Amino acid sequence: MKITEPQLGSPCWPELGTTDIAAATAFYGALLGWRPEDDPHPEAGGYTQQLLGDDPVAAVSPLYQDGQPVAWTVSIAVADADAAVDKVTAAGGSVIAPPMDVFDLGRFAVIADPAGAVISLWQARTFSGAARLNEPGTLCWIELRTPDTAAAEAFYTEVFGWSVNAGDGYTQFGVGGQDFGGMMAMGADFPAGVPPHWALYFGVDDVDASAAKATELGGAVHVPGTDIPGTGRFAILTDPQGGAFAIYTPQA
Repeated sequence: MKITEPQLGSPCWPELGTTDIAAATAFYGALLGWRPEDDPHPEAGGYTQQLLGDDPVAAVSPLYQDGQPVAWTVSIAVADADAAVDKVTAAGGSVIAPPMDVFDLGRFAVIADPAGAVISLWQARTFSGAARLNEPGTLCWIELRTPDTAAAEAFYTEVFGWSVNAGDGYTQFGVGGQDFGGMMAMGADFPAGVPPHWALYFGVDDVDASAAKATELGGAVHVPGTDIPGTGRFAILTDPQGGAFAIYTPQA
């Protein structure tokens, strides 16, 4: 789906913070068909947009803070980053990076929900975010893994106004009648030490072929190709620097 304007309250931009921009760019370029475009501003410090065709779909950035893990994060489109941050703190969340201008592109902030899962805010100006979503090579789903689903539901509906579609053991979030993500409880099956987090899913044509390709490129498979009855097939991978992500193919 080609995006012409950001849908307020929904995911608009995936971004990988990593220790090796060149290696990550090579890995995702070979796996998802992206090509890099460096930010020309010296202050960007190597920030690199990833294009699918001529359309920006993601970014790879250096780690900007001590102790920051290699990880994918997602930005949610908001009309006013400062007002959204006020809602975050009022709802029990915390601010990791306060709102700041990013050149003339927009205004950005990083927050955490009450359990500590990190997510970003993006107030668009000249840059709206991903130009394509929900197709191979692009972001197609986000998923919260948290120990307290009730608290998370209360937080995200209060801050972003998300709709909630609760199922048996899995909750879907949406806005404007379109679900874009989900939530699951972190149980005993999660490895010890894994904190609450948002996982990003990227579309591929063939989950199993892409998982095999990822291992050839130096990544690893943590959950092999698995069917979701009536929905599609997914796998969970890490890139060579340890960044975790998922891939997904919808059922025909």
